[in-house]
Amino acid sequence: MSLLQPYFQQCATAFTPAFLVSSPHPFHVSVSKRSFISCSYSQSQTAVVDDTIDSKIAERDEIRFGLPSKGRMAADTLDLLKDCQLSVKQVNPRQYVAQIPQLSNVEVWFQRPKDIVRKLLSGDLDLGIVGLDTVSEYGQGNEDLIIVHDALEYGDCRLSLAIPKYGIFENINSLQELSRMPQWTIEKPLRVATGFNYLGPKFMKENGLRNVTFSTADGALEAAPAMGIADAILDLVSSGTTLKENNLKEIEGGVVLESQAVLVASRKALIQRKGALDTTHEILERFEAHLRALGQFTVTANMRGGSAEEVAELVLSQPSLAGLQGPTVCPVFCKRDGKVAADYYAMVICVPKKALYKSVQQLRAIGGSGVLISPLTYIFDEETPRWRELISKLGM
Repeated sequence: MSLLQPYFQQCATAFTPAFLVSSPHPFHVSVSKRSFISCSYSQSQTAVVDDTIDSKIAERDEIRFGLPSKGRMAADTLDLLKDCQLSVKQVNPRQYVAQIPQLSNVEVWFQRPKDIVRKLLSGDLDLGIVGLDTVSEYGQGNEDLIIVHDALEYGDCRLSLAIPKYGIFENINSLQELSRMPQWTIEKPLRVATGFNYLGPKFMKENGLRNVTFSTADGALEAAPAMGIADAILDLVSSGTTLKENNLKEIEGGVVLESQAVLVASRKALIQRKGALDTTHEILERFEAHLRALGQFTVTANMRGGSAEEVAELVLSQPSLAGLQGPTVCPVFCKRDGKVAADYYAMVICVPKKALYKSVQQLRAIGGSGVLISPLTYIFDEETPRWRELISKLGM
């Protein structure tokens, strides 16, 4: 039996759940009535896990990019990539692997969001796009996860505590008031239905709510309080309409986190895998430039004036015509009496969509004509601060 012991140890390591092996100090979770979670650390596991991840980093050359496989997040992610000229080519919609032709060394893997986080930690993926709530719940603060871009501007929601509008909760409108209710004791704790079994207990503990138990209800969580299964729910909220339709309300101080889609990476992959950092840089640059251009329009107009400076001064006298850094003014040449002359100047600015019509009116008021408007695809500026932050996090 002793001869088989190394084999069983290897199997046990291979099948250890991701949330146990992902931390620099793996821990075992036990639940008690009062403190919910206690941790016992095992230094010996760490070396095994790190060696496994390092070997996976070394054994393949391609960069693996995890994308959500289903739902609105999946569709919005593909739209973002397409808008950034990084369209995903999937030969067969039933296949889990695809390509981005513009990124020759990248494999796209379609996965469930929580599996993207787990596989980033295990070394099976290098980059991924998921919601911040998913990174926070399944990453559990692991230092190997680095958020490269924290605001991709879709998938907006919040993880929030909600309680009934009726009964003993009718006059309870804040987390502080909820914690002071005498009903919650060791024998009869506040029952919270949630799918966030890491963030939920962590949030309650940080806010001083001790007598709380957590459970996962089958089906829609919003029904749990009405059925008597739970006193409150902790769930993702977008508009809040579903809560209202089920006689539930959010309370002050009850928001655990604000979430949206983020670009996340494995620290080890960025440092060790050839080409991973350069590919991440390109993706980040494309995302930043595209998101900066969203809702912006290029406005071009012909302006009469004696000089470019005179036209610029006239344009800058209007508050909606400043552009990103000021107008670009250049002469419009025409041939008159056999000579080339400049009677007009072309003025170019960038204008936010919400200020577009007002800007056109102001241009007309100062003599602008032939106004042309076109949407922007990219605005490449100086090196993005997010890239400098990433390099700093990597210690480079």
